Amino acid sequence: MSSNKIKSRMMKTKNGNFFDYSLLFIIIFLLCFGLVMLYSTSSYNAQIKFGSSTWFLKKQLIATILGIAAMGFVIFFGYNRVKKFSIFIYISAFLSIFLVLTPLGIESYGARRWIWIGFTSIQPAEFAKLATIIFLAFIISKNAKSVKNFKTLVKIIGLTIPVIGAVAIVTENLSTAIIIMGIVIIMLFVASPKYNHFVIMGGVAAIFVVLFIVLGDGFRMTRIEVWKNPEEYSLEGGFQVLQGLYAIGSGGVFGKGLGQSVQKLGFIPEAQNDMIFTIICEELGLFGAIAVILLFLFMLWRFMIIANNAPDLFGALLVVGVMAHIALQVILNVAVVTNSIPNTGVTLPFISYGGTSVLFLLIEMGLVLSVSRSIRSE
Repeated sequence: MSSNKIKSRMMKTKNGNFFDYSLLFIIIFLLCFGLVMLYSTSSYNAQIKFGSSTWFLKKQLIATILGIAAMGFVIFFGYNRVKKFSIFIYISAFLSIFLVLTPLGIESYGARRWIWIGFTSIQPAEFAKLATIIFLAFIISKNAKSVKNFKTLVKIIGLTIPVIGAVAIVTENLSTAIIIMGIVIIMLFVASPKYNHFVIMGGVAAIFVVLFIVLGDGFRMTRIEVWKNPEEYSLEGGFQVLQGLYAIGSGGVFGKGLGQSVQKLGFIPEAQNDMIFTIICEELGLFGAIAVILLFLFMLWRFMIIANNAPDLFGALLVVGVMAHIALQVILNVAVVTNSIPNTGVTLPFISYGGTSVLFLLIEMGLVLSVSRSIRSE
């Protein structure tokens, strides 16, 4: 893309570089919108459970402030400096996953996925997403010439299997493991010129997925049955799906109005988490839902612009990895709440409740904005 086109989309800084203020605006807007929707969605449950309607909002606000500070630090620290710590970050993320098995591990909703770090809890799986993006961008950029070889692709995927396996087995978080694998495949797909390799790997992966579901413990087959017939399995997980669909359907075109949701009043369990999109649909209607999706599409478009103009392969791949992460989570979340796919427990970026998620998402945004800041005019 020519420098004139870059200038039309990015503002020039004093040192002759460009900074994507459009992306920064969309990040801040999504954060503010997410806090508003989080309060609207969670205030009733927070009052019932904790005696304060702002309990969830306060925790999310603290994580958001910390995340913005971390994003600012990463922007000015520079993504090229982060490159030097790629292997260390990846190994740290891998080891942190096993901390859930120690006394630091916290069990919630029947799973140990969090660790206590003295003043708050964090989810190592979220750290693993960020670490995999940084590590993979480093490895692929180091093997740019040989990445077209099938053997190199397999080796690179093999390097990510330990983290993916640890997330799936140790934390029992299959949905996050699937997202990390998706990020890996997308980054390799963008970097490799030979697409037929991915057809072969896709076929093999499909066979393994089918075997994993069929030969599994039966829980995943139950999820598929719930997805197919939520009315018949209301006690086995279909209740949440049905209530979510009721919320979406009752919202109409323009919704019932902000704060006027009925389904959030205990009908949708933990609505502030992965089901928050249903409350958006109920309160803001089809118009609000489409507006949110368009915001994410605009964000992905900005990622593409930055990746295309990145000064080096490492920077471009960082942006591609973050883009893959955001795209996968948005697609999976919307697909789940509309019952297009079986429930996977994937949150909606920047909007669903989750301090660890928003913290590491903002660090990823810092990396992307750091890459945009390194783009120079000609």
